[in-house]
Amino acid sequence: MRRPTDSSDRPSRLSIFLRRQKRLLRPALLVLVLVVIGVGCVTTFRHFGSDPRFAPLRGRIINMLPLRITDIEVTGCVLTSETALQEALGARTGDFILGFSVASARERIDALPFVDHSVVERHLPGTIIIHLFERRPFAVWQNHGHFMLIDREGHQVRDKGMTGKDAEAFMQLPLVVGPDANIAAAALIDELSAQPEVRSHVVAASRVGQRRWNLTLRNGTTILLPEGQEVAALKRLAQLQENIKILDRPVIAIDMRLPDRLIVRENPVAPNDSDRDRDDTPPQADPTGDQAPAAPWLSSPETGPRRRRA
Repeated sequence: MRRPTDSSDRPSRLSIFLRRQKRLLRPALLVLVLVVIGVGCVTTFRHFGSDPRFAPLRGRIINMLPLRITDIEVTGCVLTSETALQEALGARTGDFILGFSVASARERIDALPFVDHSVVERHLPGTIIIHLFERRPFAVWQNHGHFMLIDREGHQVRDKGMTGKDAEAFMQLPLVVGPDANIAAAALIDELSAQPEVRSHVVAASRVGQRRWNLTLRNGTTILLPEGQEVAALKRLAQLQENIKILDRPVIAIDMRLPDRLIVRENPVAPNDSDRDRDDTPPQADPTGDQAPAAPWLSSPETGPRRRRA
């Protein structure tokens, strides 16, 4: 016959709870230990990564890692130069792919003059993909004292004025001046691009009477192009530049509106210079509305320079 159990011999509720939870204490302690170790590792890594004393060691460790950039793919790049894009990316083939910041690279690329926005992707093990979405300005149009970026069709391209990266775009693009210049700019710029020796000297093109162009060179010379005959005139000018370096001469203006000759206006002769002839002929009015420069001498590709009679 069993003896009745004494209530004092029964375990307490706390001991019963501890017995039941005993199997969970060991995993909890293990997790706690791992958390402490992880926090210590992170703290040590941050100190190691920021302390300049460990820079050589960091470099050696990174060079030992296997993940390298093997390919950089770019789409949408038309106006942005490869050199500028490479500098903005801040990474090259062979660099550690996890060592470069995608966000920082995207910010630098978005700051380039012709980039509206970009997408930079990192594809392991070794590929970086860049998608460029460019603004497409074709030229700078000056009209009534206002400057704006325009596309090939002459429409205004969104910009923020002469500040920031728009100022860089304004400096790199050709300048066209005057009413209707935005509409006619594409044809002229394409024709100039076909004659790079001439194009390299031109800083601006002014639309005259909404029918023809005057070119301004880097040395200040003005070239008067004929109406509707720009292609032939530019080819002729390129040939003269090759033969006699006419674009490098210190003259005021080169009038090409006559098909069979050039009319060149030289710089004025100093009054005390007795060794040169002096031409006091005043500028002649152009019945078409353009200002025709005085011509101390006339020349043509066939006959060469000759002195004009008084």
